[in-house]
Amino acid sequence: MADNQHRGSSLDSFLEEQGVLAEFQAKAIKEVIAWQLAEAMKERKLSKSRLATLMHTSRTQVNRVLDPTDGNVTIETLQRAAEIVGRRVQLQLV
Repeated sequence: MADNQHRGSSLDSFLEEQGVLAEFQAKAIKEVIAWQLAEAMKERKLSKSRLATLMHTSRTQVNRVLDPTDGNVTIETLQRAAEIVGRRVQLQLV
């Protein structure tokens, strides 16, 4: 397969060459976390308003947490939301 002239580099290699790999990885992580929180909310039948009340915050802040394009959410806020829906945020360096 190494002889295949139509095979290019990996997406990660391309993004790294463009200098945007870290940005795309951060966006992908936020998208997954937002999706997982939304799914956990559905399982527990929690509305955004109810989650905001339990987090002692505004519904606007909950919208930010659940918006995969909003990168201005702290880890602490994600942890609070995750705890309420019965989950936890786990970070690790690899």
